[in-house]
Amino acid sequence: MSWRGSSSIQDRFFAILPYAYPMLQASIFGSVLMSQFPVLALLLLPLTPFIFVYGLLSSVLGQFTGLLIFFALYVLVVRNEKINHFIRFNTMQALLIGIAVDLIVLVLQLLGVSLGGLLSGVGAIPTLVIFSTIFIAVMVSSIYSIVCALRGKYGEIPMISEAAYAQVRY
Repeated sequence: MSWRGSSSIQDRFFAILPYAYPMLQASIFGSVLMSQFPVLALLLLPLTPFIFVYGLLSSVLGQFTGLLIFFALYVLVVRNEKINHFIRFNTMQALLIGIAVDLIVLVLQLLGVSLGGLLSGVGAIPTLVIFSTIFIAVMVSSIYSIVCALRGKYGEIPMISEAAYAQVRY
């Protein structure tokens, strides 16, 4: 949907950057899948600068790095009406994908499912399926949104896009 106006090349570039946030969050779920299929590691190659910066921030801020990045993107981009709607929508959509990953991590922690259990072989098959599904879902939705943003279109993901539109009205 491109009814909000046209987007320049610069707008498209800035619209795809926030999708690094959910992709970084989901990368831990794909570690076993990428060890079995090394070609999937190419998905994370463009994220190398973001991984480096995230590592630096984590060494300074500790476990609150993700939360700080979330609030910085939300307050400085999504709520800033001086920024183009296209960028704000894509940022909000990336944040919502990230929130979904965070909620899944929380539920898995409450259920006692961890990556350590997967690596030790305890409940390996069901956990591998869950982790691989999460990784693939986040990567596919992020890559779809990136491709749409590069084309100057609004990526429509059911429920997530509706929530993003509700947060970014103008």
